[in-house]
Amino acid sequence: MFTAGILTVSDRGSRGEREDKSGEAAREIFSGIPARIAEYDIVPDEKELIIKKLVKWADEDNLDVVITTGGTGLTPRDVTPEATLAVLDRLVPGFAEAMRAESLKKTPHAMLSRAVAGTRGKCLIINLPGSPKAVRECLQVILPALPHAVETLKGQSGECGAQ
Repeated sequence: MFTAGILTVSDRGSRGEREDKSGEAAREIFSGIPARIAEYDIVPDEKELIIKKLVKWADEDNLDVVITTGGTGLTPRDVTPEATLAVLDRLVPGFAEAMRAESLKKTPHAMLSRAVAGTRGKCLIINLPGSPKAVRECLQVILPALPHAVETLKGQSGECGAQ
């Protein structure tokens, strides 16, 4: 069992003008695995607000995994990857690469995703796109690797080469 946070990045969602269907999609997916959603929030597309939330959840709340939804595209307001990169200690590019590779099988627009993934201390932070459909598809791709990633970050995993 690991603890997770879902952070939706959306100007309209943060103002209550749009229902957070992407965050709900992530919550649904996580309900089917041994994880507990410990934190959930919606923030506007503001780099400093995203940074503040990621740092708090990783450093103070000691979450194992933080999933962000939204803000990974090409519009001028899409700053989730920049905010995430500002707080990461190490990149874990395989998560974003796997999501883009699988999404490319469905749409060429997957190439436009600037999502990143990495670690801050013992917390794994992964950016997801903003659409509920893309959240479901991308989470299905990375879910099999999440438990091992969390175990490894916590120092609970055996030697990988022994298997």
